[in-house]
Amino acid sequence: MGNLWLKIRIWTKVASFSFVLIYVLAFTYFNYAQKVKFWVWFRTEPDTSVLGLALVAFLVGVIGTILVRTTLKTISQIKELRARTRTEKMERQMAAMQGKAGRLQTKGEGAAPTPVIPVETDDVM
Repeated sequence: MGNLWLKIRIWTKVASFSFVLIYVLAFTYFNYAQKVKFWVWFRTEPDTSVLGLALVAFLVGVIGTILVRTTLKTISQIKELRARTRTEKMERQMAAMQGKAGRLQTKGEGAAPTPVIPVETDDVM
């Protein structure tokens, strides 16, 4: 039974690949000679083929996607770096405060002890 599913999966992939290949070939054949005018800038409307326009539009889309993804990743890295720097700064400040507190405690221990004044009490029974 597993062999049957493997054959179905392989033939599905072969059929899908064949369909995509036939579509690309037909698209290329029918759009190679078609001319189109498109607007680039004011008073600039070059004539080009539909195939060239589709290729350029695809490449611009890919490059735009890469740039947007890179920008978003860079922004998130900058935010992470700021958070990490803030955390390290707070840890350094906390360590400095603990060091100062430790020095104050050791000075207090090394000083002369405060005298204990005996209190006389009258035991009345």
